[in-house]
Amino acid sequence: MNVKTRPAELPGVSASVLTLKAELDAQSMQALGTLVLAGRDVRVMAGRDAIWVIVRRDGLGGVAFRAAHTPGGATGIKTRVDRAGTSMTVTMDSAQGHHSLQIATHETTLPTLRFTSKLVPAAPLLIAFQPRDVYPLGLGDDPLVAVGEVAAAQRGLNSGLIFFHLDEPAFGSVLYFQNLTVMNDYFVATKTTPDTAVGGVWPELGYLPPTPAQTGTPAVDPLPADQEVTMSDAIIVFHDAATRDEQDSGLRFLQMQGAAYRLLDLPRTEYRDWVTRSETTIRDLDTAPEATISHYGHRYFHPYTATEYPDIMVQMSLLSAIRNYADWAGKPVPLADEIQVGLGKFHDTKLKTMRRYLPNVGKDKDKTAVDSWYLYHPLLNLGHLAVDGDAKARRLFIGSLDFAIRAAKHFDYAWPIQFKVTDFSVIVEARNDDGLGQTDVGGLYAYVMLQAFQLTDDKRYLDEARNAIDAARGMRFELNYQANLTAWGAAACMRLWRVTNESYYLRQSYVYLASFFHNCAIWESRIKGAAQYSNFLGVTCLHDGPYMAIYECFDSFAAFERYLKDSGPDLDPAARMLISEYCKYALYRAWFYYPDALPEALLADQQRNGHIDCKRSFPLEDLYHDGQPAGQVGQEIYGAGAAMVFASRTCHDIDGAPFRMFCDHFVMTMERNAATSISFRVDGGDGCLASVSLIRTGRRKLPGFVVETATGDRVRAHHTAADRIEFHVPASGGVTVRWKEDAA
Repeated sequence: MNVKTRPAELPGVSASVLTLKAELDAQSMQALGTLVLAGRDVRVMAGRDAIWVIVRRDGLGGVAFRAAHTPGGATGIKTRVDRAGTSMTVTMDSAQGHHSLQIATHETTLPTLRFTSKLVPAAPLLIAFQPRDVYPLGLGDDPLVAVGEVAAAQRGLNSGLIFFHLDEPAFGSVLYFQNLTVMNDYFVATKTTPDTAVGGVWPELGYLPPTPAQTGTPAVDPLPADQEVTMSDAIIVFHDAATRDEQDSGLRFLQMQGAAYRLLDLPRTEYRDWVTRSETTIRDLDTAPEATISHYGHRYFHPYTATEYPDIMVQMSLLSAIRNYADWAGKPVPLADEIQVGLGKFHDTKLKTMRRYLPNVGKDKDKTAVDSWYLYHPLLNLGHLAVDGDAKARRLFIGSLDFAIRAAKHFDYAWPIQFKVTDFSVIVEARNDDGLGQTDVGGLYAYVMLQAFQLTDDKRYLDEARNAIDAARGMRFELNYQANLTAWGAAACMRLWRVTNESYYLRQSYVYLASFFHNCAIWESRIKGAAQYSNFLGVTCLHDGPYMAIYECFDSFAAFERYLKDSGPDLDPAARMLISEYCKYALYRAWFYYPDALPEALLADQQRNGHIDCKRSFPLEDLYHDGQPAGQVGQEIYGAGAAMVFASRTCHDIDGAPFRMFCDHFVMTMERNAATSISFRVDGGDGCLASVSLIRTGRRKLPGFVVETATGDRVRAHHTAADRIEFHVPASGGVTVRWKEDAA
């Protein structure tokens, strides 16, 4: 992706490029108006078959945006510009129907342009083709001489964006973001999906509206006549700089994506009772015959309902989550001890490492094979327990570190997909023909090494963490292999910055975050079954994965808690906001992975692994942006710790009070001011909202509450019921909650 495109290297250009060039050369477009935007000349022009917004910097080139497509030309054009020169409305007619176009500029954080194009078709309208809408312009407004590169473009059904920079002339960086949410009516009517819709080949970039496949018998699914539909809602963020240093690029991507995010109408969220879900899950884990199998006198958990051999990642994921929940609840969960007793059977005393499978695994499995991340993720959870004071976990953790380091050095910190633990011979080298393996395992490994450094103060572990992070230099937006591993890599960089005080690692964390959010769907789909659940801010499990997965969802949530708690005021505000918003929506969105939260008709008829039991509180592995049947991969036992991770991070018991507090942002500090008063601080995005619920925990009625911000502003309740009162408070800053002592 990061290949600078020069004129002599263009593979060819389309008629759309040549038509635009001809119109600009002839200066034949009709001027409709100008808008104000920080150091940029913004002109709205009517061309032969489009309304254009052309943004230029004096002597530094520009970019032309096709804001509305009007085949055959526009007639009856009417315009209105506001007094400040920051907003313009254009209405017109074409052979297709009646068009309305809203164009606005913003300068709150970074210079931003937005245009929203709507169409009322004159007849049931079949869409065979619509051209792309972004054209970098070189000297003399010539797209053929513009020199630049595309750093990132839409992957699958994730955010509809393209991030590029125009270098010659030195126009700077551009993030183009399509708000796919508002185009759902188009996708539903035409029975299309915006899969990789935003991209292109230089110099023709941007949004290619999805159309039915053109065959001898093409699809006949039109846009209905006389019903307004949004054809485009583009948010374009500009930055003067165009340096190609990956750390600058990663930070710039986050800042520009943050600026676009702030202009969106965000979906609502609802309170989720993760505590009750946790209790139900623990009961089902303990009693469901599909969950466990006996070996060597111990119970072990299947990865999926009643299928697949027990492996160490599954056991450790569940053990860590249950221990977290038990510590939060202040009561033991016997199931955790039962899991821990059987861990020793995974330890290979000869290799001195934890093996993926038990020694008696079936002959249909290669007992020596391990996916690279499977070697280190169980150590991550052992490290969590060891840091929390678990002596047994510490012994297994420390005893496995030498092998972990040998493997890292053998592969020179660039791990393959799968290898043999006995001799490090590679079974699967790369994920596809790009030659890349599990590119973000180094971040996971670095976090494990930092846990070891925390436990032992041995500098070699710190050096290993550095080596792994340093080895990932230059990966840019190809860094992401698996979402949760990328999140742990960001957390490792943040921890390294805290330990070493070297700003390089803080900045490198932005590279991991940029790769993570590049694979994120910042839109809400209503395509097919997706109308029944939320996918907003969901991250596809793998770099090229077709679905969102519960394990990657909650494990990324846990990693980001560590990231934010290790951060400080130097953390970029856009990065803080995006992480906090991801975690907020994860708490809401993750509920839909549980089969009892979905219509039964939405569940897949067949699973690759096991079966779906709607009566069990185990989540499905897979949900889809395009509304495919859910649970095609299976129902995860290994993802059942999700509820416990969410509950233990977001729910806060107040000693002696008849209620519990839930907050969908991480509470950084909390103080008991008085018998009937607490203060706490959240560090989310400026201008964003956090949801705080006060939930009855006993037979006593909820007391009356007064909730105030740090500035003394009183917050009115957003939702009131007998068992729960909800408030929306600023996501950044202090909050005080007071209640009446004499509640009955």
